[in-house]
Amino acid sequence: MMLSQFLQFLFSGITVGATYALAALGFTLIYNASNVINFAQGEFIMLGGMLAVFFAQMGLPLPLVLLLAIVIPAIVGIVMEKVAIEPVKGADTVSLIIITIGASLVIRGLIQVWLGKGTFSLPAFSGDAPIQILGATLMPQSLWVLAVTALLVVSLWYFFSRTLTGKAMLATSFNRTAAELVGINTDGVLFLSFAMSASLGAVGGILVTPITMTSYDVGIMLGLKGFVAAVVGGLGNGLGAVLGGLLVGILEAMGAGYISSAYKDAVPFVLILFILFFMPRGLFGGKSTDRV
Repeated sequence: MMLSQFLQFLFSGITVGATYALAALGFTLIYNASNVINFAQGEFIMLGGMLAVFFAQMGLPLPLVLLLAIVIPAIVGIVMEKVAIEPVKGADTVSLIIITIGASLVIRGLIQVWLGKGTFSLPAFSGDAPIQILGATLMPQSLWVLAVTALLVVSLWYFFSRTLTGKAMLATSFNRTAAELVGINTDGVLFLSFAMSASLGAVGGILVTPITMTSYDVGIMLGLKGFVAAVVGGLGNGLGAVLGGLLVGILEAMGAGYISSAYKDAVPFVLILFILFFMPRGLFGGKSTDRV
């Protein structure tokens, strides 16, 4: 009985933790490209889920639903970069954070007006029949979440380690001025980083909607927990973002299961206070956060 309970909480934590990991990767991509902490990242998760519901209700085939629900948030991310971030290039960190918070409020407000305040869900991609593992139940949709997240992580590793564009993004993150001197279009890197981070968030929103449902305001908490995951793993560290997301998800599920579900949302913020107090640069952060 104790083992089955533990596994149940673990499965739940890993599933939601994978979503936090995608959000954390989005934070990491933009932070590395521009030093901007994009607090609109949670709204891209919400956008993915809400748009998938909207297009599914229109009767469109699932592949087209998924494509539109990923591409449209990517376009929104690009527009946000062009309209809100690029005009204030060089602004101080606090100003940029306020701008991204303002952008998130605009996105959330538009979706509220367009699609309403209701709660929506998607049908599971491959049925609802649960899988029994040592007395614990694992939903097939959870396997989709884990498999797609793993595929995206591997794809990002390949992109950054094997392609010229990925290496250009890495060079920009290490030293923007030096990257410009060798001919890298750093504005294009920033443009691409916003599109990729928005797409990652949208994928997370689409995958988790059949499990947790979605609404216009779910992005607030998902974005904050994704930020916690990014900080816990070491802001700017891709591997740390993934492991931080899984850790936050598992601890949240264990706290809800063994302590009280009333404290579920408090667990990630207690964790970030603990990490910042004892390891200010995160579990996998570098020795220095200075950029020269």
